[in-house]
Amino acid sequence: MKKAAERRIVSSRHLAEGEGWETSEFEFGLIIASNAFSRWMVKCMAAAGQTEMSPLEILVLHNVNHRNREKRLADICFLLNIEDTHTVNYALKKLLKAGLVSADKRGKEVFYIASPRGAELCEAYRDVRERCLLEGIARMDISGQDLRSIAASLRALSGQYDQASRAASSL
Repeated sequence: MKKAAERRIVSSRHLAEGEGWETSEFEFGLIIASNAFSRWMVKCMAAAGQTEMSPLEILVLHNVNHRNREKRLADICFLLNIEDTHTVNYALKKLLKAGLVSADKRGKEVFYIASPRGAELCEAYRDVRERCLLEGIARMDISGQDLRSIAASLRALSGQYDQASRAASSL
């Protein structure tokens, strides 16, 4: 019987053959972390005072609020690495309707910025995040430098997945 340290935890055993074990373990970790992060965003935003927002709407609101600069749909999609602009456009429409962002059309381009209400909501989210998440992370045996290193690795791996998706599209 394998020791606990040797057990491999994957979601799809058929994808974990040969050299694919470690990647399958990483992908399973990514799946559960992604779902946990999405759930966290929704719960944090609800605690901040805004229920009924999807994870994508929350990401878009925070991005539009980022540095208090106007952003176009293409800018938001690029930064969040979202190919389907329709989903982001729909999120923006919902945020506009809720009064959390404002839009300014200039020629063919529309520029979005967080409304005062949207910026206040982002600050309330930040406060909940500090109390509920950051305090817990501070008690873990992981440094800020460790988190930066993990983030850099995730960004690099995202490039590999992007390249692989382009390759798969050409098959």
